[in-house]
Amino acid sequence: MTTELYTGLDRSIRRRFGTLADDARVRRTLAALEANGISVLRAADVAEAKRIVLGLIPDGSQVHHGGSQSLEKSGLAEEIEKSGRYEPLRPRIRNMDRETQADEIRRLTSAPDVMLGSVHAVTEGGSLLTASFSGSQLGPYVSGAGRLILVVGTQKIVSDLEEGLRRINEYVFPLEDARAQAAYGVHSGVNKVLIINRELVSGRITVVFVDEVLGF
Repeated sequence: MTTELYTGLDRSIRRRFGTLADDARVRRTLAALEANGISVLRAADVAEAKRIVLGLIPDGSQVHHGGSQSLEKSGLAEEIEKSGRYEPLRPRIRNMDRETQADEIRRLTSAPDVMLGSVHAVTEGGSLLTASFSGSQLGPYVSGAGRLILVVGTQKIVSDLEEGLRRINEYVFPLEDARAQAAYGVHSGVNKVLIINRELVSGRITVVFVDEVLGF
């Protein structure tokens, strides 16, 4: 993520949604997530987060991940795809024809053993908010993946759902739209938004909080 992406953002918006949460706020949010059936681990930095996440994934697992700045910056995406320890889906999908093999791609990505990703906001009440252009990662997030592991910088903590949606629309979207234009020459969009308030399957969702600004 380059500093150029921030040039169009108001400083107050950058400060409000791009500043790490203090320890008390992180602890409140952690407790709320745990109360909602979502496991939480905490890492001091990106390197520790990477070690934690890799320690959660059994060797040989079928692993999928969406396009995530958090995963790219942490090095997790590269590790999953190149270490040889796992069965990564993204390289396989890249070699498939999206027109003739669309159904197979859909089935492959819908129910991996492990889904890696992030979210765009976490409320102090313990809810997770994720916005998506296509929605392709949202099915595995909801219930398709056997396990969901989310790497989240604590700058994404917000007071409530209303502020979470504001973070998505006023902070995340402009940054992702600028990134998409620079990388692909197309605009992004807040086309689908997922809110997870509670997880019923014990141990299925793990949030790894990182005390470092990570992703959007």
